[in-house]
Amino acid sequence: MTTSHAAEGAPTGRVIYAWRQERRADRRRMIRRHLLARGIRDPRVLAAMAWVPRERFVAPAQARRAYDDAPLPTTHGQTISQPYIVALMTAEAGLSRRSRVLEIGTGTGYHTAVLAKLADFVWTVERVPELSQDAAHHLAQLGITNVVFVVGDGAQGYAPVAPYHAIVVSAAAPAAPPRLLNQLDLWGRLVIPVGDIGLQELMVYRRTPTGFDAHSAGPCRFVPLLSPAAFDE
Repeated sequence: MTTSHAAEGAPTGRVIYAWRQERRADRRRMIRRHLLARGIRDPRVLAAMAWVPRERFVAPAQARRAYDDAPLPTTHGQTISQPYIVALMTAEAGLSRRSRVLEIGTGTGYHTAVLAKLADFVWTVERVPELSQDAAHHLAQLGITNVVFVVGDGAQGYAPVAPYHAIVVSAAAPAAPPRLLNQLDLWGRLVIPVGDIGLQELMVYRRTPTGFDAHSAGPCRFVPLLSPAAFDE
């Protein structure tokens, strides 16, 4: 008769369950302290933020900080945006269950997952192939299937399936790239950090029959959008 044993040092089911419960509690605190307290009220956005496990998208050493309201470092010199900024950008995009969304700057895929929980379909563009591949792996593990991953110059958008109801850009540009504005559907919204490399305003452009309306959702700080049409390398 043989007896099986867990590998030495491997977490037991009870430990894994406790870890997951702790992270769920962290998510609830994030919603209460960092989102509701700062004016995020859209119930669908809050539900998506509560569902997506941010700890899956950060380095293991940062997992216990996953729900701090702060950006965290990732690979390739990138960062994962703070939860409040992700929620704010998503709320400003004004998504419905029928929305077709273009995301510029896939990064780890965290914001992609939030958008995918709210929209009908998401196309996400990333310039670093390894980041795009890692993000696709993360979303597949979560069972998210309504996302297409594209490697390319984000400032050019993704014309083959335009127009989009919303375009969300997770990198800063000195001005809204014309290609992105042109790929918006009527009444569609472009949410993008605009300014210099040090500090930007989170701008929201809405396409109207006569042009574009614009407003600022507040100051922000993002890595630059690297492109000849934004910040050239």
